Amino acid sequence: MLNMMIAGFASVFTLHAIAIIIIGVVIGIVFGAIPGLTATMGVALCLPLTFTMGPVYGMALLIGIYIGGCSGGLIAAILLNIPGTPASIATTFDGHPMALRGEAGKALGIGIAYSFIGGLISILILIFISPPLADVALKFTPFEYFAITIFSLTMIASVSKESIIRGLMSGVLGISFALVGSAPIDAYPRFTLGLSDLDAGFSLLPVLIGLYAVSEILKTAENKHVLLDKDVVKFSKIRGFGFSLHEFFGQTGNMIRSSLIGTGIGILPGIGGSTSNIISYLAAKNSTKHPEEFGTGIMAGVVASETANNASVGGALIPLITLGIPGDTLTAMLLGGLMIHGLTPGPLLFATNGDIVYSIFASLIIANFAMLFLEYFGIRLFIKLLKIPKYILLPIVIVLCTVGSFGLNNRTFDVWAVVVFGLIGFALSKFRFPLPPVILGFILGPILEINLRRGLMQSKGDFLPFLTRPIPAVFLLIAAASIIVSVVRSRKPKTAGAAASTD
Repeated sequence: MLNMMIAGFASVFTLHAIAIIIIGVVIGIVFGAIPGLTATMGVALCLPLTFTMGPVYGMALLIGIYIGGCSGGLIAAILLNIPGTPASIATTFDGHPMALRGEAGKALGIGIAYSFIGGLISILILIFISPPLADVALKFTPFEYFAITIFSLTMIASVSKESIIRGLMSGVLGISFALVGSAPIDAYPRFTLGLSDLDAGFSLLPVLIGLYAVSEILKTAENKHVLLDKDVVKFSKIRGFGFSLHEFFGQTGNMIRSSLIGTGIGILPGIGGSTSNIISYLAAKNSTKHPEEFGTGIMAGVVASETANNASVGGALIPLITLGIPGDTLTAMLLGGLMIHGLTPGPLLFATNGDIVYSIFASLIIANFAMLFLEYFGIRLFIKLLKIPKYILLPIVIVLCTVGSFGLNNRTFDVWAVVVFGLIGFALSKFRFPLPPVILGFILGPILEINLRRGLMQSKGDFLPFLTRPIPAVFLLIAAASIIVSVVRSRKPKTAGAAASTD
């Protein structure tokens, strides 16, 4: 095994392999930073290029795109309030307020540094303890997945800043959008209105682009002064990554918790970074004495989101490499990359092609460092995007969003979906309904439904196993506690306000 590790690392620590990884990271950052494009698209486009490469170089390129794409989403999230990828949704909550306050450089520095740390921690977990972790995840049944998803959905209350009722309504709306299309398991069409384009339901990318990118553009276009003024965002010089050692050590607990959440959720197939960043953000918010500060532009919010979404990278690769189970579309692409070169992921991969496995691990480490340096030296370049007048920048963004949504499935229906969800997002913002619960409901709704149906099939229609099995029972109790805490917290300001008015 030691010989395989040495051979694997030696095959990647060459100028040729490092150059390929750096090119992959650059491609990934570009695809992650541009709203409408994703790392999945980048991997899909570059997958044919690996046909002529060996397995080491081919996987090195794809791994570079994977790492760069996951981290690149923070750039648009912080600067434009538009998540470049689904995994950077929560980064907008505090990252963009920091940018509006003149701390765009600091927000980017925090996001980049903790993306690196989260990714590195998950890679180390992948290398040293992936087989036992994968075995634990493999024992999860639909009952466990159902309870975990219920717990995740209770976080909607925490995302709702002003009104829990509005937040819950937004969450239900997101789940309703997810119900459109063919039902899981029996494929019965629901709410399709006779349109064949709706048989497959709405894809996540058009929904995300519409709710965040298009609605944000409409809000900006509504304000003529913001649209014409290119100096709305103030700038301040930064040293290093923009934060002090004192601030860094102050986030140690948040960093460790977010890394574990990201890695743990990454291991679970079908959930991934698009959920882990929100859950990590809400865990950070619920564990602090001052939850009201979240959403105003604080370091802890960016740390939680960016640490978790990059930690999910290593987590998602654990079941892929050890069991041959892809957790999401992107890891399915990586599975295809392995199979193109005659490699079958699973328990035997370590024994038969251990050197290739360790070359993947080495590629992950190099790609993570390449991402850190490329994005760090690009901070000042990224900030210059804010100096471009909005009436020039936003039309470019909306064109890229349109191209990205069309390129997803090569159909104009997704472009119209972007427009519709953009108008819905704009209307929700007008009536002060929060958008994050919509996305959370849309992502988690199908996971909840399919595991409920699978669990009922397994138990022959009996609901008791959802409540009596140890792990589901624990998660459901935590979910109940989360709801109670959220309700109590939401009532405190009102009670304090009423007491003040009485005095």
